Amino acid sequence: MAMDRASLPKRNRNASEEMAKEARSRPNLEGVASADRVLTVLTAFRRGDDALELSELARRTSLVKSTIMRLCISLEKFDLIERLDDGRYRLGVEAARIGSVYQQSFALEERIVPVLERLAAESLETASFYIRRGNQRLCLFRADSPSPLRMNVRPGDMRPMDESAIAQILRTFSDVGASRKVPVEVPLYTSGITDPHVSSVAMPVFGTERRLIGALALSGPSSRLTAERAETLKPQLREAGERLSSELGAQL
Repeated sequence: MAMDRASLPKRNRNASEEMAKEARSRPNLEGVASADRVLTVLTAFRRGDDALELSELARRTSLVKSTIMRLCISLEKFDLIERLDDGRYRLGVEAARIGSVYQQSFALEERIVPVLERLAAESLETASFYIRRGNQRLCLFRADSPSPLRMNVRPGDMRPMDESAIAQILRTFSDVGASRKVPVEVPLYTSGITDPHVSSVAMPVFGTERRLIGALALSGPSSRLTAERAETLKPQLREAGERLSSELGAQL
C-alpha cells in the first residue's frame, strides 16, 4: 500500500529529504564527462601545429575517431575548430579571439599603448598594434598621428591578411616564431597594398617562448610615408619592437 510523505516517520522523512537535496546538488556526471572530452580534443593542439589528421588527434587524446568527429562538430559550431577540405582539423578563429583576450588580461595594454603613444609623437605617424585572427588581422591598440591627414582604422577594426607589411609580419612570424631565420627583413615597408594611398612599416613583437604576439606598425599617407622616410623611421621602430618584446618575456 502506498504511503505519502506525511505518513512517514520524521526520521525517515529527514533522510529522504537529505537524499533528494544531495541528488539535486550533484553535477550531471554525463555532462561533465562530455565537457572533459571536448576540452581534451581542444587542448590536444600544441604550439607549432598547423592542422592535425584525425588519427593524430586520436593518438593524442586516446579517444576513438568517431567520438572525436562528433565532438569536433560541436566545436565547429563555435568556431573553435575548423575542418579543412582534406579532412584535417585546426584551431578556429574563436580560439584566436580567446587568445587575444588572454593576452590582454596580462596588462598587455599597459605595456603597448605607451609605446604607441611615444612612437606617434616622435614619428608624427599613426602607431598601431595588430594581432592575427584567422584570415584577418585585428587592430588591437592605436595611437593617432598628430597630423590631420592620417589613417582612419580604429581599435577593433579588421583588415585582410594581404601583402601589406603588417599582414606579412603576422603571417611569416606566426608560422616560424623568432627562433628561425626568415626571408623577411624587419622592419618591413610596403605602400599601396590594402589602400592605394596608405603606406606602413611593421615590426614583430614576441613574448615568452619566442611566440609572436603581434605586429607593431607605423602607418600614414603614401605621399608622406615614402620608402625614403620609412628608412629613417626603421631604427626607431626596431628599437621599440625589440624593447617591447624583451619586456613581454622574449629572449631575442
